[in-house]
Amino acid sequence: MLGGIWALVLCVAWSCGQQTWEAAMQAGEAAVQRGQLVEAEQIYAAAVKKAEEFGAHDRRVAVTLAHLAQVYSTQGKFVEAEPVYLEALKIYQEVHGENHLDVAAMLNNLGVLHRKHGQFADAQRLLTRALAIKEKLLGPDHLEVALAVSNLAAMYAAQGDSAQAAALFARALAIREQQLGPDHPDVAKTVRDYAGTLRKIGRAPEADALEGRAAAIRSKTKS
Repeated sequence: MLGGIWALVLCVAWSCGQQTWEAAMQAGEAAVQRGQLVEAEQIYAAAVKKAEEFGAHDRRVAVTLAHLAQVYSTQGKFVEAEPVYLEALKIYQEVHGENHLDVAAMLNNLGVLHRKHGQFADAQRLLTRALAIKEKLLGPDHLEVALAVSNLAAMYAAQGDSAQAAALFARALAIREQQLGPDHPDVAKTVRDYAGTLRKIGRAPEADALEGRAAAIRSKTKS
């Protein structure tokens, strides 16, 4: 209860212009870490107003909008999240141009949002564009590229195209194994995702082996 009251007091203070944008962002992140998403939403909404004092198209406005949209999305408020992500994307494009990692991040988040809505054509377009930007800027074997590939794979899996999803999960797995080593928790997750798509296309023995490997990694990381 005290946490909720304190967040409200902070939010009112920011609305009155008594706190800095940096302090608001730190408090919003702290609320997220505590799992207090409604409070985080209120704090980030106030932080947007503070950021706009730097100028309506300042990068800090986009950063704050992106955090607010993520909090909306985490709560399942997809209708609220989309226009906020779009506004952040617009500012990032104005500040950086079309080919920048901030732009790719917003395209990725919008793509995931559309996937959750079952809007697969839009999701594919956005996620493919995000992947292309990351490949261009970071090269084909970067962990950020693996993340983009995994998100695109998840879109194909949700759409029912398990063969395409399996090929993409295999690529993401290869990158993560190369960059993180064979026993990292992110590798285990990708192994499980890959196994699930293989099972759906009738490659059960391979799926069984991969699931066993994922279980072994989890056992190692817990010990």
